[in-house]
This record gives sequence, structure tokens and C-alpha cells, in this order.
Amino acid sequence: MTTGQRKITIAIDGYSSCGKSTLAQALAKRLQYLHIDSGAMYRAVTLYFIQNKVDIYNEEDVALALEKISIHLGFNDDVQVTWLNGVNVDLMIREPEINQFVSHVSTLSSVRKELVARQRKLGANKGLVMDGRDIGTVVFPEAELKLFLTADIEVRVERRWLELTNKGIETTREEVRDNLLRRDHIDSTRVDSPLRKANDATVIDTSYLTQKEQLQISFDLARSVISTPGLDY
Repeated sequence: MTTGQRKITIAIDGYSSCGKSTLAQALAKRLQYLHIDSGAMYRAVTLYFIQNKVDIYNEEDVALALEKISIHLGFNDDVQVTWLNGVNVDLMIREPEINQFVSHVSTLSSVRKELVARQRKLGANKGLVMDGRDIGTVVFPEAELKLFLTADIEVRVERRWLELTNKGIETTREEVRDNLLRRDHIDSTRVDSPLRKANDATVIDTSYLTQKEQLQISFDLARSVISTPGLDY
């Protein structure tokens, strides 16, 4: 993108393993925007809770734990990674144990309130692509471009299974499918900030689109919004 063009906020929501983070990172790179993976932030909190045996049903314990958590999304050898209290935890937060509990931790109102506040602060100056499950509905309801990604469940299972096995994490497709369906249910039915499509979001079914095709569709939409006359800088 040309220097000096107006900057916008781009919100990408959708189900697990639809390609949200991959698309968001590629789109941010092409636009020269900041990319924030909100899911990684919730995973980092989940990891801290597990490591420190935080009772998620005790509001005081959760509140005290959140005060001790520092999350930074940065780069290591040109690869974006998640740092938890100064430690690179990007591999650890992708472990099956985290997959199993992250949706439960994400239902906690105190956790969501704290991370939403942090996410809004990160995106205060726009020029941002953020992906998650409530970005276009809760975190940045005023985002100029909202995308909602979906995909066939069997496609999602294969993607997640390949991702895990390529990282040396042993699991079966059946275990992956059960985990994805469980997370879909929890994310969609939680009281606080449930996963849903924003009314003004553009739906992209990634089932049979290549990553290059997904990026081009999203980039064209972003370019159209950025160049729309009459919008404030």
C-alpha cells in the first residue's frame, strides 16, 4: 500500500481452522499493517492458568493471575510468535491440552474484559488486522472491514491435524474433530461475547480456496474500503 493512505481496522472472525490467522498475517504483511492474533492471547492466558494451577472458578484467583500476565506478540526470525512473561510460548500454546481448555477459559467474563481492553489499546491507531471470534462484534464493532471465515468441518479437521502433526504433536483426526466441534459449541453458546457473524461482515468460505486466493479476495476488499471517498482518516 502507498504511504500516506488512510489506515483502517480489519476484523477477521470465524471458526477454528478456517485459516483466520494465516490470512490475517498475510493480509497485514501486504498492507504493511500490524497483525494481532487474539486467539494466541487467550491461549497464553490458558497456559499460565494451567502452569500455575489457577482455579478458574474462583474469581479472586483469576483476577490475581491476570495481574501477573504479560503478553507480547512479536517476531522471532521473521516469524510472529507469542511471548508470555518474557518467554516464547508459541509452540506450547498449540499443544492439545491448551486446545482442550482454551474455550473454557475464554468463557470467563473477567478474562474477556481484560483481553478486550488490551486488544483495543493495541488497535487504537488503526492500521491493524486482528483475528479471533468476537473482533467484529465486540472488540472493534466499528471496524471498517469485517470478514467472517467458514469452512467445511472435514476440511478444518484435516488442516488442524496436519498442522499439529507437522509440529510433532501426536493426535488422531477423530480427536481433532471432537475438539473442533466442542470448541464450536462452547464458542457459539457462551454468554459473554459468543462467536457470531457481524451483520456487516463479508463471509468467505475457505474450504476450497488456496491461501493465495483468500489473500487476493481480502486484499481487494480492503483496497476498496481504503480508497472509498468521504471516509475520515
